Amino acid sequence: MNIYIITGTSKGIGKAIAEELLQDDSNFVIGVCRNSTITHKNYRHQPLDFSDIPAVEHNLQKVFLPYKDAQKLVLVNNAGVLGDIGYVGEGMPNERFEFVFDVNVIVPAMLMNSFLQVYQQHPAQKLIVNISSGAGKYPIDGWASYCASKAALDMLSLTIQKEQDMRGSGVKVYALSPGVVDTAMQENIREADADRFSTVEKFRDYKANNELASPEEVGQKIVHFMQNTDTFSEVIVDVRNM
Repeated sequence: MNIYIITGTSKGIGKAIAEELLQDDSNFVIGVCRNSTITHKNYRHQPLDFSDIPAVEHNLQKVFLPYKDAQKLVLVNNAGVLGDIGYVGEGMPNERFEFVFDVNVIVPAMLMNSFLQVYQQHPAQKLIVNISSGAGKYPIDGWASYCASKAALDMLSLTIQKEQDMRGSGVKVYALSPGVVDTAMQENIREADADRFSTVEKFRDYKANNELASPEEVGQKIVHFMQNTDTFSEVIVDVRNM
């Protein structure tokens, strides 16, 4: 049995990845999110609110069960939030930075730390895939917290992979950018004011011109990637280049 622990499976890319994996009876998916929207004999919902750090810490043992017979153990840190769109210093509440970093950086770091600790001696093939963004590589006005959090996730991925290489563990870590996908996050982006986000029209055009990838299409590509990681030597990967 292949075990996939995926965050944010209630909708969007996370749900699409889970549903694609569940087409194969040899896969078992643990969906870590607030709401359960998938019903399948090989799916288990683990409720968790990533904005509540103490609750995450308290419930980690429910996520990382022994799974002694697993041939493959995979952690997919997919859950993420855009946060408030607006310029730093222009009415942005300080607590909103904390919220974005908790969900996009702190919880993924905690999950990776626990995953590696719990399964350190497990003989299964181990893989970590962090869903990142091109916004972690290029500054976008109005998206300071999101850009910074995804840059941090990229560097976490690079550093953890270096550590695993030095330990000779065989664990593979990737930061995967999915491209521009037709999700609820894109709806929020299109509703932003131009004075808080100068390139909002470009994102509105993506939708109008049918240039957004579907979550199902991206989910299929990510599953294909996870099943063929031997062909990818770099930690930072863009789905659009597959």
